[in-house]
Amino acid sequence: MALGRGKRRAARVEAVEGDPGWAVELRGVRRQYGRGGSAVHALRGIDLKLPRGSFTAVMGPSGSGKSTFLQCAAGLDRPTDGSVRLGGTEITGMSENKLTELRRARLGFVFQAFNLLPSLTVEQNVLLPMRLAGRRPDRRRAEELLGQVGLAGKGKRRPGELSGGQQQRVAIARALVTRPDVVFADEPTGALDTRTAGEVLALLRSAVDGMGATVVMVTHDPAAAAYADQVLFLADGSLADALRGASAAQIGARMTSLTAPVYAGVAA
Repeated sequence: MALGRGKRRAARVEAVEGDPGWAVELRGVRRQYGRGGSAVHALRGIDLKLPRGSFTAVMGPSGSGKSTFLQCAAGLDRPTDGSVRLGGTEITGMSENKLTELRRARLGFVFQAFNLLPSLTVEQNVLLPMRLAGRRPDRRRAEELLGQVGLAGKGKRRPGELSGGQQQRVAIARALVTRPDVVFADEPTGALDTRTAGEVLALLRSAVDGMGATVVMVTHDPAAAAYADQVLFLADGSLADALRGASAAQIGARMTSLTAPVYAGVAA
């Protein structure tokens, strides 16, 4: 049975701010590309703490540093300065091998393009993070998750036999299979129609509410961001604002009010 939308916990972020168990913690994170007068400052000193069991959306104009933020927070890129902690573990000075092990065992990822392996079955795709982490594949866990995302009985199919929305549901199950500290989602609804996007976002929301997952999602869509507990706004590599429990209209209005000059050379 698919997970329901569940009761929205808009006050979740405020309610646990005294809890030392942060899922994501960035301290003075800067990311600079190049040197001297041609240097590009993608992130200009990001300080934030995100609690376990929360849903955070990250928005900003093109060139604001959203992707750089996600890459640094997930250990996919190293900050020039500052530190990053995931699930209480300092990752900034980790070797590449240790970072790879951590990402496989303790992080989940959902991408716009799904990134499923077409030669594997749905079940095998879901279990892939367990195999990569050197853990024994838990078929019961995969079956349970596929049922929760509305794909019961489809474990033996190939991704090419599924719709785009169904493939993204598989990707969500895959992201959750190892019970990760954090699920990072990069424009997870960008390739989906409005109705299907709503279904996928409801699954991410219910993973937080019903399974205690922590989700950090980059999106350009105010309607998608409205599913989150809080929305962080980036501008020119800095945190410009944050809204909690906001509607799509409120989020859209805040985005409109942000100035959006062209930041030459800064990745979106």
